[in-house]
Order: sequence, then structure tokens, then C-alpha cells
Amino acid sequence: MRRSVATVCLSGSLAEKMHAAAAAGFDGIEVFEPDLVASELSPEEIRSLADRLGLTLDLYQPFRDFEGVGDDELADNMRRAEAKFAVMNRLGIDTILVCSNVGTATIDSDEVSAAQLRQLGDLAVRYGVRIAFEALAWGRHIDDYRRSWRVVQLADHASVGLCLDSFHILSRGHDPAGIEDIPGDKIFFLQLADAPALSMDVLSWSRHHRLFPGEGSFDLPAFVAHVLRAGYTGPLSLEVFNDTFRQTDVERTAVHALRSLVWLEDRARRVMGEDTPLLTDVTAPTGFDFVEVKAENTSSIEVLLGQLGFAFRGRHRSKPVSLWVAGDARIVLNEQHARDLAPHLSAVGLRVADVASAARRASELMAPPVHRRTYASEVPLQAVEAPDGTQVFFGGPTTMAWTEEFGDGADKMTGPVTAIDHVNMAQPWQYFDEAVLFYTSVLELDAHSGVEVAGPRGLVRSRVMSSPDNGVRLPLNVAPAIDESAPPAQHVALLCSDVREAVRHARGRGLQMLPVPTNYYDDLEARLGLDPSFRHELEELDVMYDRDGNGEYFNAYTRTVGQVFFELVERRTGYAGFGATNAPVRMAAQRR
Repeated sequence: MRRSVATVCLSGSLAEKMHAAAAAGFDGIEVFEPDLVASELSPEEIRSLADRLGLTLDLYQPFRDFEGVGDDELADNMRRAEAKFAVMNRLGIDTILVCSNVGTATIDSDEVSAAQLRQLGDLAVRYGVRIAFEALAWGRHIDDYRRSWRVVQLADHASVGLCLDSFHILSRGHDPAGIEDIPGDKIFFLQLADAPALSMDVLSWSRHHRLFPGEGSFDLPAFVAHVLRAGYTGPLSLEVFNDTFRQTDVERTAVHALRSLVWLEDRARRVMGEDTPLLTDVTAPTGFDFVEVKAENTSSIEVLLGQLGFAFRGRHRSKPVSLWVAGDARIVLNEQHARDLAPHLSAVGLRVADVASAARRASELMAPPVHRRTYASEVPLQAVEAPDGTQVFFGGPTTMAWTEEFGDGADKMTGPVTAIDHVNMAQPWQYFDEAVLFYTSVLELDAHSGVEVAGPRGLVRSRVMSSPDNGVRLPLNVAPAIDESAPPAQHVALLCSDVREAVRHARGRGLQMLPVPTNYYDDLEARLGLDPSFRHELEELDVMYDRDGNGEYFNAYTRTVGQVFFELVERRTGYAGFGATNAPVRMAAQRR
């Protein structure tokens, strides 16, 4: 299908938005009227630019507060409409979005609204224009697509049809199944947006918190499937009002937007049972292959890993890179091209069922490929770059030979550390939602509901990406941007058979864990009714604790080195969380 984007989704001038949409690969755009009004280009120049860029101009929007008014108001509205139709002719656009009245409607009558839309349709015919009537979620009288369809039916005019907008329908909880009863040729346009689950008025929700498909809580694949089953053949178009997207780089946001639409079209095809999905089939990663920490000098991390029970596996045969192992956990330390860089998390390797398929799907979703120099005798590794710059490598059974490229150190260390449990990744505020889409669409990870954790410098927004079996867990966090020169730390959580034993071993090697205040243990004992001797053991080791109806969670933290720290984790029975109640105490301790 053709793909379109409303210029309101992007930052910059109208011309800049058009160039970005074309470069990303969109077929067309919706022209948001304020963008045209503010543009230095005439309608004819905009039309010519679209032709040169290979873009169609699919919709002119919005035309507000038309129907449900008295005769004098209607006459003025018809005057306004005729002026807009003339501009559309200059642009070469044949469809206008007419929103249900929110401000001036005084007559709550479907028959009156239909008669007025019929009159507008008669005027539109003279200009070769179609009217796409949309029920706004906050419309004064018409706020339900089923009522807007009734009005269009009553209007009974060839040039009057519907615009269906996923936000206006799903935000009100209206059942979209009824869309399939609408003839496809009367659905003139389709606008798509996702959104988080919020409790607020729909106008504010709509104006500031819409998201691209795949980033929120709406079931957009099912919604699109209803529209396509009705027989709609027009473009899939994004209309996303979002404060962040209108501040970020226009070219990057356009690619982000198209990725969401490609993902959505693929999911909708699958919902409809089509035999030709758009994207290569992949399954979610099953586990972590490795985590890479990069720095000009990684010696401080080497000391820390040794204290945690990791064994030195060896140095790479051709690069300034070393490998450390403990159980099935592998940490790569990379000093290549790292001048002046403090230790930071630079890459994660994930085990996938089929490396070639994973790489192909990533390419189909426009994920930037990563190129690292590989010599003839070395295993080539496929990787892409996540929105925050982290490199994501795809590893499989045939790529595990990369570990043989390291020297003659220990093969594996036996001890409490058994594997990588999760990798907590701090995100720049402007790329958080893009990261959610990246990990869900490219890697087929599940996005859990977002939470907010109180930190010493404000609320930390967090959302967990995970594989269905929890073999891969990637909590994404964004903290308040207090000091851009001091990015928030990221951390690697190491699964242990016994955290208390792991801490004792680490202390015996000289490691001091992150100190936890006595107040925490006083509260823990009172809140969970802990046995005093158990509480004393936890406090003596600086081990934190949580439990729920499924099981128990033990964890302890190292101090931060550069931008990285490590967590020791023990999960008992079915505990699947991350000790969220402990996070504020941990962050306060780290700040101290």
C-alpha cells in the first residue's frame, strides 16, 4: 500500500519536511495547513517540489467547525471553504479533511449536519475536491465514527465520505469492528497514530502524547485490518501530534515514522491471514551472547570483573579487545577507536535462531548497519545500530566461533555468576519512543507497560523490552536531563546461583559493594516482616531484597566505573521483576 505522513509529525519548514519524507521513502504527505501558511513557498512551488521529490500531496487538513451551525454561520463557512478549495487546486490536492465541529455547533441534528455537508459537497464538485468528514473525539455533538458515518449516509453525496482516525476511535474505546460495515469507497482517508494508556482529557492526550504505531497501547494492526477488510484502498497515513517528534531531527524522525508504518502494515497483513507478509519472519532472541564495554583504558573494568568472579579468556588476535567469562556470561572489553572515552556500554550480542533472517529484517526496517573491520580468518558478525548508538549483534550457533579468536586464557569460570540476566540501557530523552519501536519491530521483543521511578533528580521513566521466555530482558530508562555532560549510567545484571555467596567471594577479592543505608533495611524488615537474623545478613552484605506472589529477588550493586556498573541478581521461583521498589534507594546511594 501507499504510505503517507502528515507534515505535523515532523520538525522544520514545510520544504524541509517534504525533503525528509521523500528521503525516508514515503509515497506522499498530508499538508498541515499551518505549515503551508508559514511557508515562504507558494502553493505552485510546493506542488512543483512534490513532483520533483516524487511525493503525492494526499490530503489538505484541517478544515474546522463547519457543520451544525445556523444559516449566517454556514454562509461564512462556505466562503471559507471555497477559499481553501481554490488553494487546493493550486496545490493539486483533491481531498480535504473536515473535522466535526467542536466550537461553533449550535444544532445537534444529524439531518442538519448532513444537509450542510451535502451543500459543501456541491461546492466541492466545482473544484474537483472530495470531503473527508472526521469525528473528533472531543467533537461537540459528533464524536463517534459511527455517527459521522450516519451523517455521511444522510448526506448521500458522491464527494462526501469519511476520514477514519485511529486515535479518535480508540481513545474513546469505540469498537472499530463496525468499520467493516462501511463501503470501502466511502472511506476517503485513513489516519493512524498510537498512544500510551493515560487518564486525561482526550484533547490534551491527542495534542501532546500521540506516538508512532508500535510505541503505545492501541491495537493498531487489528484496527487497520478492519479498515482494509472494508475495502479501503487509499494510503496508510500517519498523523502524530507529539512534542518530542516536533523537536528532533527531521530526517531521523521521518525514517522512524516510516519504520513504524512498515511494521504496522506487516502486522495488519498477518492479522488478515495474508500469505505475503511484508517483513522477514524472525523469532525473538533467546539470550545474550555477550555485552561489550568500551573505553580508552579498560583496566578498571578488568579489575572489577576479576573481583566479580570472571576469568580472563584472552586478548583478540588482531584487535585491542579482551574477553572475560563467568558461566555463560561473556563481557568483551574494547579499547579500539576509544580515545578519551570513559567505560561505557557500547554493544550487546543477542542469540538468534537465524542470523541471516535477523539481519534481513533489520534492513527491511531501515536499521543502520554496523561495519567493523574483520580479517579473512575471523568470523564476520552482523550488527545494527540502536537509536541510542548501542550496537546490536546477531549471534547464532555458527557464529560462536568468534570466541576462538581470543588467546589462551581460561575457557570458563565456575562460580556463583551463571549468565547475563538483563542489560539496563539509559536512553536519551528524545529517542526513548524510537528505541521502543526499534526493539519491538526489529527484534520482536515485547514492550511492557511503562513505569516511573522516583530518583534523587526527578522521575525516571522506564519500560522493559523482553523476549517471551525472558531469555532477553532490556529495561530502557530515561532520566531527567539535569546535566548533559554527565550521561546516566548503564548496567549489566549478572544472574547468580546465590547472590550472598557471590558478594562474599567478591569481598574476599577486595570489592566493596555499593553501600545501602540502614534506613532501607529498617523499612524492609517492617514492610515484609523479615526475620531479624535474615535482615542482618542482608544488611551486612549490602544485599537488597524483594518478593512478590511468585518468588524472591536478591540483588547487589557495584560502584559505577565511568558510565557502567554491575548488578548481581538472584531470582527464586517465578519472580520476573527487577526490584523496582529498591531502585530509588540504589539511585540515591549512587549519587552519594
